[in-house]
Amino acid sequence: MSQLEMNTIDRNGFAHALLSHLIYGHRTRNQLYTPASLLCSDWCPNGIAKVNQTGEATTLCRGYHFPLWIHGFAWGSSLLLLIAIALGSSVYRGRGVWQDWTESRELRRPAYTERIHLDDLLRTRANSYSNLAYCILGLYAIGLGWNDRKSDVNSKSYLVRTPALSCLFGVACCYLGVSSGLFHASLTRFGQQLDVASMYSPLLTILVISLGRSKPSISEKLPAWPFGILVVLVASWLLFQYKWSMSSTHVLGTLIIATGLFALVDQSRRIRERDGRWLIASSLALALAVGCRELDIAKRFSDPDAWFQGHAVWHLLTSISLGCIYLYHRSDAQPT
Repeated sequence: MSQLEMNTIDRNGFAHALLSHLIYGHRTRNQLYTPASLLCSDWCPNGIAKVNQTGEATTLCRGYHFPLWIHGFAWGSSLLLLIAIALGSSVYRGRGVWQDWTESRELRRPAYTERIHLDDLLRTRANSYSNLAYCILGLYAIGLGWNDRKSDVNSKSYLVRTPALSCLFGVACCYLGVSSGLFHASLTRFGQQLDVASMYSPLLTILVISLGRSKPSISEKLPAWPFGILVVLVASWLLFQYKWSMSSTHVLGTLIIATGLFALVDQSRRIRERDGRWLIASSLALALAVGCRELDIAKRFSDPDAWFQGHAVWHLLTSISLGCIYLYHRSDAQPT
């Protein structure tokens, strides 16, 4: 293979790397790749071709490879869901679908700016539709988990080696999207209970992933991940049941801090290297999300009838933050 057949990848441009993830689905820092590797979705289930100095192509699995069917699965399913919601909203507009449900406090004393349409299926529209971002993220994670079943069991990435945890994270994100969407559509007490409880599940899953990397097995023949899944399921159920007995601000804040601390501990270890830029991106997205949410609460973000609402942007940015922390945990590699 000649040198002209290989492309040298920008070493420092994070924006370039992020764009490559979105377009091609692979990592592009400090690697040489063949153009053919971009066209073959099954060539390397979790990475791209690395060309060594002798011209031999080898596999470098970083967990960023997104086969085309995953894009179709995530966006196609989300589009169908969007169409179903739009049709339902049109059919049931003005019919008072939620009148017999117990109201949440948000219905009469709204914390957010968006105008409430009391008799519609979607009482707040932008804040309801924007939860599709969590569902898209969840569907991508489920697709990657399914695809990871074909991965090398000796992959450097713990998350790639345990597809069930990717699927669990995906289900948790879809649970969050549906629950938060239901609350903002209905502004009912049950919807609020689901909304708040579902915020914890993706973070609990990330914590289980961090702990599983530190202790991947309980004994020689007993992996830890099934117990991790059980912990997430039981904890999620308990947090739903006792939602009204605890401060959601304290619980969510504690989980966010714990997730960040575990990630920093992971990053400080030299046994395996992970791409810390995803941590930075996740933190920035979360900080921007909090800012937009607070501006929305202060009624300083947008007009009540605008589609561009501060809390809707909160949904979009927090889904990006969760996606970045998920990709961080897929970026294991031997130290360079």
